[in-house]
Amino acid sequence: MTTNNRALPQVVSEDEWQIAREKLLIKEKELTRALDALAAERRRLPMVRIGNDYVFEGPNGTASLLDLFDGRRQLIVYHFMMEPGSDHRCRGCSSFVDNIGHLAHLNARDTTLILVSPAPLSQIEPYKKRMGWTVPWFSSNGDNFNVDCGAGKGFGLSVFLRDDDSVFRTYYTTARGVDRIRADFNFLDLTPFGRQEDWEDSPEGWPQTPPYTWWRLHDEYEV
Repeated sequence: MTTNNRALPQVVSEDEWQIAREKLLIKEKELTRALDALAAERRRLPMVRIGNDYVFEGPNGTASLLDLFDGRRQLIVYHFMMEPGSDHRCRGCSSFVDNIGHLAHLNARDTTLILVSPAPLSQIEPYKKRMGWTVPWFSSNGDNFNVDCGAGKGFGLSVFLRDDDSVFRTYYTTARGVDRIRADFNFLDLTPFGRQEDWEDSPEGWPQTPPYTWWRLHDEYEV
């Protein structure tokens, strides 16, 4: 079916729709159980001790890796792409941070979430203010924290566990592993048109563009 030369899903009766929905629901439940099993396996990953000699700069001065936990046992670090002296503002990283909700819910489970970038704090703070973010953001300028975590000059997400004064690295992911956490992508995946990117398996005629090209900073969209 098309309207105004645009492809649309097939129109069926309520009963036909319910049958199709229940058929898909079986697969959704299978995937949910598979994700639960994967999370259980992730919780059983071994960990590696991390030296506590990294030095970060935050709004309240210098901080150690241990300090970044803010007294909690678990720490999630998003490695935000921002190199020293660069004017580049990563749209993907910015979209990720836009999708972070209120941190009280993580904090209630003894977990801290922060951002870390190689850029100096003087470069970070103006951009943080422009975007209106409240997520704690630290500079790792001058040390190898991002490289040692595997992010290098790119983006990624690291998870750490604290046992008294000892810090352990338990998990790292990047690329699609970070992608799946974004709320906007998950919402779009529920819609008929999806993310509307040309790598997706969508019916002929669905609106699609190359990935990344539509991404903007949230104050740069015209809609």
